[in-house]
Amino acid sequence: MSRHVSALIKASHPEPAVAVTAVTALLAWGVGHRPIGILLVAATVAATQLAVGWTNDWLDAGRDRQAGRTDKPIPAGAVSRRLVGAAGLAAAAATPLLAATTGPAATLCITGALLSALAYNWPLKFTAVSVLPYAVSFGALPAFIVLALPGAPAPPGWLVAAAALLGAGAHFANVLPDLADDARTGVHGLPHRLGATGSQFAAAGLLFAATVTLVLGPPGPPSWAGLVAVAGTAVILPAGWYAARLAARRGGRPNGVFRAVMLVAVIDVLLLVAAGPVA
Repeated sequence: MSRHVSALIKASHPEPAVAVTAVTALLAWGVGHRPIGILLVAATVAATQLAVGWTNDWLDAGRDRQAGRTDKPIPAGAVSRRLVGAAGLAAAAATPLLAATTGPAATLCITGALLSALAYNWPLKFTAVSVLPYAVSFGALPAFIVLALPGAPAPPGWLVAAAALLGAGAHFANVLPDLADDARTGVHGLPHRLGATGSQFAAAGLLFAATVTLVLGPPGPPSWAGLVAVAGTAVILPAGWYAARLAARRGGRPNGVFRAVMLVAVIDVLLLVAAGPVA
């Protein structure tokens, strides 16, 4: 039983799931949610992350076997495809139920974000518009958090724009380690069409634009902390690219760019928390 639970957790893509949920909790605190609000918002977003991760592995099981991805639980035989699919369906069903405690506008917003993310898993992953679900779903995330506040205030446009840019950049970074395997198994999304170099530049440019939007978007002059964040982002992203190159040369998985994305996301959320309530 414990082996199956461990495999199921691994099939949920725990690293990005935990990162996005933690970022959600921090942002919910930063915009003024009370503890119960933070808990409800984070639980709802955690359900979306589980649904997307499990559905992804359920849909990709055949391609993962074809690519020899024994690092993933289903092709490795650690957990059944049926169990992973059932878990994904349960998490997807739980999302609007949890969101209902945050109000109708917030429920509609996060449900739309989930549907967008699931549409990426199939069929948009295979198309030239594969970046759109990432932009839509990430842009909807802070909108959901703000709409879940009492009175359902309208989220600031700069906040939604910055999150959409961050999500679009995350798409290019997330796909980078799997470009070769994806190409062999019929995935031809926008990153695959741009290639590794084009995708690296796209990820870096979009993420840098997200940080700049967060620094310059709020009313008033940019803070020193914001300017330092912009400078830090300009260092972190090339460092992640360099780490990915080193890993590839050593025969490992080039996850450096993706991890740099996660670090930039944390920096961006810290900027928001430092700025205080946005609505």
